[in-house]
Amino acid sequence: MTAPWPVELTDGDVTLRPIRLRDHRAWREVNQRNRDWLRPWEATVPPAPPGHLPPRRPTYRQMVRHLRSEAQAGRMLPFVVEYEGRLVGQLTVAGITWGSMCSGHIGYWVDREVAGRGVMPTAVALAVDHCFRAVGLHRIEVCIRPENGPSRRVVEKLGFREEGLRPRYLHIDGAWRDHLVYALTAEEVPEGMLNRWHGRADHGTPGTSRK
Repeated sequence: MTAPWPVELTDGDVTLRPIRLRDHRAWREVNQRNRDWLRPWEATVPPAPPGHLPPRRPTYRQMVRHLRSEAQAGRMLPFVVEYEGRLVGQLTVAGITWGSMCSGHIGYWVDREVAGRGVMPTAVALAVDHCFRAVGLHRIEVCIRPENGPSRRVVEKLGFREEGLRPRYLHIDGAWRDHLVYALTAEEVPEGMLNRWHGRADHGTPGTSRK
């Protein structure tokens, strides 16, 4: 069994590995180049109440240190996504809860230049298999704005169930936005998510591509 964290997960040209401080230059270049592509889907902080100072956006170093701290506490798995050895995005398993729930939720973004090549479905499949098999989670959620067609296609290709709408669920791009909830439990993918994804891609399921 693979250690829960830190861990590196690879399938073909796609790799998930822990985010590092020395990723700053590559992360910034990809993030800034994709500003218009990512802005409509990125989390924002609601305005501060009257009399309170507005929240400050964390620096890259502060972000990485926070993610590392959460990972060490067992509440998060913060990955970067690499494609053909180049950093092309992020995938984070967050909100990890134990006890009677044993669940977490996945968020992700990817460089527009590699969108549509199967990079993110492969990355999500790697993360789901790791969460179910090594971490010991039972349920994974992905919450997506209804307008975000590319992100919805990622989870739909992988066979996540759409469970319903959460009105005004997260503060995204400057306002409270509705989100669709997609979910999956370990019992629903006994063959493994990566095996499922490979099978769908190899059999030419409409709209899928592994590369």
